Amino acid sequence: MATSLIGTTPSWMRISIIPEVAPPSSIFRQSCLFFHKRFRSSSRRSFSISAEDKAVRVRFAPSPTGNLHVGGARTALFNYLFARSKGGKFVLRIEDTDLERSTKESEDALLRDLSWLGLHWDEGPGVGGDYGPYRQSERNSLYKQHAEKLLESGYVYRCFCSNEELEKMKEIAKLKQLPPVYTGKWATATDEEVQEELAKGTPYTYRFRVPKDGSLKINDLIRGEVSWNLDTLGDFVIMRSNGQPVYNFCVTVDDATMAISHVIRAEEHLPNTLRQALIYKALGFSMPSFAHVSLILAPDRSKLSKRHGATSVGQFREMGYLPQAMVNYLALLGWGDGTENEFFTLEQLVEKFSIGRVNKGGAIFDSTKLRWMNGQHLGALPSEELTKLVGERWKSTGILTESEGTFILEAVQLLKDGIDLITDADKALSNLLSYPLPDTLNSPEAKPVLEDKLSEFSADLIAAYDSGELLGALEEGHAGWQKWVKNFGKSLKRKVGKSLFMPLRVLLTGKLHGPDMGASVLLLHRAETCGVVAPEAGFVTLNERFKMLRQLDWEALIKDQSPLESAAAISN
Repeated sequence: MATSLIGTTPSWMRISIIPEVAPPSSIFRQSCLFFHKRFRSSSRRSFSISAEDKAVRVRFAPSPTGNLHVGGARTALFNYLFARSKGGKFVLRIEDTDLERSTKESEDALLRDLSWLGLHWDEGPGVGGDYGPYRQSERNSLYKQHAEKLLESGYVYRCFCSNEELEKMKEIAKLKQLPPVYTGKWATATDEEVQEELAKGTPYTYRFRVPKDGSLKINDLIRGEVSWNLDTLGDFVIMRSNGQPVYNFCVTVDDATMAISHVIRAEEHLPNTLRQALIYKALGFSMPSFAHVSLILAPDRSKLSKRHGATSVGQFREMGYLPQAMVNYLALLGWGDGTENEFFTLEQLVEKFSIGRVNKGGAIFDSTKLRWMNGQHLGALPSEELTKLVGERWKSTGILTESEGTFILEAVQLLKDGIDLITDADKALSNLLSYPLPDTLNSPEAKPVLEDKLSEFSADLIAAYDSGELLGALEEGHAGWQKWVKNFGKSLKRKVGKSLFMPLRVLLTGKLHGPDMGASVLLLHRAETCGVVAPEAGFVTLNERFKMLRQLDWEALIKDQSPLESAAAISN
């Protein structure tokens, strides 16, 4: 914590406005004398805005103009974790003053995504609270009240400049290579000049008087000391000519009147802090602490955007990601607990989170890492919960006709290690039910298996199936299968091992690789007898597989020729 400029007040509670030169009193009208006294000083003295310790209250304030971006979700998460770790309140405020772009659908989606992530707010839409309303569109009277207060005290003045005049000011500043700031035309207008324009009905905005010299300095909880020179700002608008407040004014009034103690937000809002700090001081409100979180970057270190793939929470939910995996991964984008551990539940994050461990640098969004982390969380789910999730998925996608039962339970246990996303379960089961034997036998990798007397092996396997010996073993379950495999190997003078298991796998599953072969064959047998597989799933039964084996042209296969068309037809 940096040493504060005055006294012993903690530096995170302090804003210093340091005038470099005392502004001449002749610049402002009599109505602004109060303002001058507050901001004027000798060139060496520091001015501070101090706040007393108060209960932790943080806010997440999204604009309902689109989907919840992962960057916004991480900001919400950091606010939530900070509030929970400090025993404070997490407030949700909807900033819907952009009337043209804000929609009810976007707001509903935001609320749904936050709830899905488990970031439940203590105050806000649907919950209520003592500091409402929680939509900016419902707080206009409050903004007007405070704008009038600033006008009366001289911190704000009416500006009657037309758009054409303002554009001309920008052009002149550009030619002189100066910042495009307002020149202050109406800052020194007489009461008579103002009344004359009001009588004519000339539209006007409310502009905030900015000290012409000095600097403003804050101690950001993440970035440390940040400062700005006031002469780069110029008098800025707080109320438009149509009576609508601008963003920086709304945010300041809202945060102050909602007793927000800490503002944790994206670094792109850092420049807004200068305007907001001046408004806080003018209204006599104590300042919150600020913490500006770095942006989330794409692998090429550019700002993460739609061109890099999925970027919204809703997209990841639809892709089959778990909320706990999303929360875990988002927390690690710029934060860590100082250990090698990367696996956290939301409760563990609350326990370990510290704003002091949030990094200043941008964090790279790695979709491969997120996918891996989702797989870790899937594997950590209780068996019943995972089975329910996957079973419901299989039924909803039309692979199975039921969502629960022995077949689903056994299938999930067999296939879960190959599932990183719930949606992966579709491919895993479809792959198990399929029988791509012709393609497998024509692959270069299958050549050693073919040359190891696979045709003779196939004939013996067909005989075992036709006699009922194999089916009888499968009816007995795992123990029956193991006993049969051992005896079958002995009859072929093949020891239990690759020379026995590889040809069995190829002929029974149609593949060279896959999950445990015995469990796979037992599951195929159960699928054939229980009738839970939907007709559209492309399931090739054991009976159909053996029909294919009987029709294979082994001589053609060994000569690298295609199998019989009839065999391929059965597979399809």
